[in-house]
Amino acid sequence: MSAGRYPVGIIGGGAWGTALAAVMAQIHDDVLLWAREEDVVRSINASHENALFLPGTVLSRKIEATADLARMAGCEAFMIVTPAQHVRAILSALPDTQAPLILCAKGIEANTQMLVSDVAAQVRPDNPLAVLSGPTFAHEVAAGKPTAITLATANPTLGAALMRSIATPSFRPYWSDDVVGAEIGGAVKNVLAIACGVVDGAGLGLNARAALIARGFAEMQRYGLARGAKAETLAGLSGLGDLVLTCSSENSRNFSLGRSLGQGHAAENLLADRKTIAEGAFTAPVLLQSATDLYVEMPIVSAVCALLAGTITVDAVVTELLARPLKSESW
Repeated sequence: MSAGRYPVGIIGGGAWGTALAAVMAQIHDDVLLWAREEDVVRSINASHENALFLPGTVLSRKIEATADLARMAGCEAFMIVTPAQHVRAILSALPDTQAPLILCAKGIEANTQMLVSDVAAQVRPDNPLAVLSGPTFAHEVAAGKPTAITLATANPTLGAALMRSIATPSFRPYWSDDVVGAEIGGAVKNVLAIACGVVDGAGLGLNARAALIARGFAEMQRYGLARGAKAETLAGLSGLGDLVLTCSSENSRNFSLGRSLGQGHAAENLLADRKTIAEGAFTAPVLLQSATDLYVEMPIVSAVCALLAGTITVDAVVTELLARPLKSESW
């Protein structure tokens, strides 16, 4: 493979990585997607469909899949779409290159409490970094439905170049210089989506869901500002926008997980049985510890952690949250 043959390489063959490959195929002649699963590679190359993670979506013949990470060496930029907890290992194994990395994973690394961009800067200090985050369901993006998303990088020249390389008439990136804010919105909303799913599964009503979204957003703001995020970023596509989407639909893996919890299913069984990863389940305990270290109060996140750990029932969680002291709405 000649260097530069692929303008953008996709690292990760799940639903979101496949959807991004579909977007890139609209504007580039050749798209290379790396997937860990050999059956995903075979399905995409032979049938032009990711039957495992995005069934029913016909993919462009411009998309080629591979399980050989070394083949990605000639890509001019990378979209890193593996789960947050695997980003360090993937970046360490990526071929030697100084191509820009567009980080599409949403989460906080366990043990280190590092954002994905911090992990990337540590592992790949010579690669320019950007974060892609916002309200996106993979099947809608792959189908070409209108989507707006945040592309965050501290380098405006890089941001402009990357936007030109990934934008389509139906996939519209907005540049931001607030990498921290874009990442925190994407990480925190996953945990809050689990909480909203619990509300739905327990039949607590739409009033309760709306209240939880609003109070959850307050928690996102408190935590984000404590870590250096900008308020306007948290109120934008990668924060509030993504929060509203994932807290309102069973198409969200995190919402679906919470809904099952609300219906009384055990978290241990639900997490063991899932084909796709509900990132919020891994992020929740890390987020809570980070918030505790920063003296930031996040009662909804704390409740989700307790439910995932199986140390409290849904009824008890609701009682505890409703029994909290009356206070100003400001924070």
